[in-house]
Amino acid sequence: QVQLVESGGGSVQPGESLKLSCVSSGSPSNFYSMAWFRQAPGKEREGVSCLSLSDGRAYYADSVKGRFTISRDTAKNTLYLQMDNLEPEDTAVYFCAVGFNFYSTAWFKSHLYEYWGQGTQVTVSS
Repeated sequence: QVQLVESGGGSVQPGESLKLSCVSSGSPSNFYSMAWFRQAPGKEREGVSCLSLSDGRAYYADSVKGRFTISRDTAKNTLYLQMDNLEPEDTAVYFCAVGFNFYSTAWFKSHLYEYWGQGTQVTVSS
């Protein structure tokens, strides 16, 4: 069993930054992908960014490309999402997820991930 715990959310103004963390525990050694998703009120969950664990390649949604950076600290079993130049449209609950496989053309599909955290709220408002 794998447990994922997100932290780092909060309320910021447009243009500011936040860094989310996701600590994993259990048996994550057989996973091939780690990702961040988000869900705004009344909207479907959408993929934000994904890290392929086999080659370290990162993937981003067009809406966050150039503003968000995904990274991982294997010694701390922690996945990060650095979010810069935040916009009101980034307001959502952010979730981290891990998967047994990785699909470069489908990383943003939530059903491909096996374990999820409980989420952390990010609010961007002036």
